[in-house]
Amino acid sequence: MKQYNISNLRIIKMAALFSASMLITPLVVAENMLDVYKTAKDNDAVLGAANASFAASKELVPQARSRLLPSLGAQTSTSKINRDILLGGQAVLGEEYNDNSWNAQLRQPVLDLASWYTLGGAKSSVEAASMQLEAENQDLIVRVIEAYLNILRTKDRLDTTNAEVTAVQRQLEQVQQRFEVGLVAITDVLESQAVYDSTVVRRIQAESDHDISFETLSTLTGRSYDQLARLSQTLPIVDPNPKNEEEWVATALRSNLGIKAASAQLAAARADVRARRSDHLPTIDATATYAENVTGGQNFFGANAGDTTTENTIYALSLTLPLYQGGAVRSRVREANARVAQSQEQLLNQKRTVTRNTRNLFKSVATDVVRVEARLKAIRSSQSALEATETGYEVGTRNIVDVLQAQQRLFSSQFDYADSRYNYVLNLMRLKQTTGKLTQEDLEELNQFIDSGDLVERVVSLSLR
Repeated sequence: MKQYNISNLRIIKMAALFSASMLITPLVVAENMLDVYKTAKDNDAVLGAANASFAASKELVPQARSRLLPSLGAQTSTSKINRDILLGGQAVLGEEYNDNSWNAQLRQPVLDLASWYTLGGAKSSVEAASMQLEAENQDLIVRVIEAYLNILRTKDRLDTTNAEVTAVQRQLEQVQQRFEVGLVAITDVLESQAVYDSTVVRRIQAESDHDISFETLSTLTGRSYDQLARLSQTLPIVDPNPKNEEEWVATALRSNLGIKAASAQLAAARADVRARRSDHLPTIDATATYAENVTGGQNFFGANAGDTTTENTIYALSLTLPLYQGGAVRSRVREANARVAQSQEQLLNQKRTVTRNTRNLFKSVATDVVRVEARLKAIRSSQSALEATETGYEVGTRNIVDVLQAQQRLFSSQFDYADSRYNYVLNLMRLKQTTGKLTQEDLEELNQFIDSGDLVERVVSLSLR
């Protein structure tokens, strides 16, 4: 009688892999989760776009500040003049000459409240963009972990399916031998064959899912992988620390990057309201202008006066008071107020969403801890049930369908156990992400439980062979 226990699961998996070894792609050096993340950080297009967007947003501040700093402009012109002086209808003087002029003006805003408020709004917008960039960095960590664990998940599904195919095939062979000597009915053979065929179909799907799962990682990193290291069985499955839901919610409301970005956007919208209201107010500019004009030509009496140069230096204060601009100023104020209302609602929604997600993820992690332990017990129970069912089949109290169903429950419980561990890791990282505290150090800590001696090798899907 075949004995099934937890320690034998890895042996079964290795045997199934060995039987499919000709289908495996050429081996390369396996990489762990931290290696993959570092590659993704340099190559992920989403993060690259976020970096570019932040670089563009940073330019809002110097652009807004420039409206408060001195500006210098220059202008030059040249004119060709043909002149005839008429006396009694007769031309007494005709000449052709050039006029040349140039001027330069230095302007310094003295009072411009709208520009001051615009500068404050620009700084808040850049702060919001900075929070959004940091959020993208944290999201990349989660996306890498999710893609990596999904590969391990599909590989576990493939391994258990391969082991199930091997077990069902062996059971089918035994039933056929018993049928040939008249110990069982043909129905047992047909039932075993049907289960075997169904299991082969699931293996084909599992191979396809496993092959496809590598593509997400390739999208993140810009390269393909053939080997990855598994998650170690020594990974501790513990409750969130602190084990208090309200503390996690309070931390999230203080530190969540989405809330910080929405708060900064609200500050920028309020600054814009002040700037638009200031469009009603006068502005004062100080200017210094130097102008020079050079002209040629003769005087009225025909004497050639040569080139005449005129120089002017002007210092001035100018006050501009907008009186009426067709209602544009009032319209911009109303628009800015509506933007503030929009930002307030977005901030409120962000806080509510973060609160909900934090509570849900905290509960999910706590449930995952219990679920992992329960599914480990389920493996032992399914194993014992299979042994009892096989014994009953040997003595004639159970039929082949019972045995096949017991086998399926065992393999299913083995996969469910591995699946619950992956869900625990992913939910824990997402919980940290909601608080805005997820860092590369968290990934490095998780990477300590990646077993470089236990590898996942990419298996090519049957459809590509």
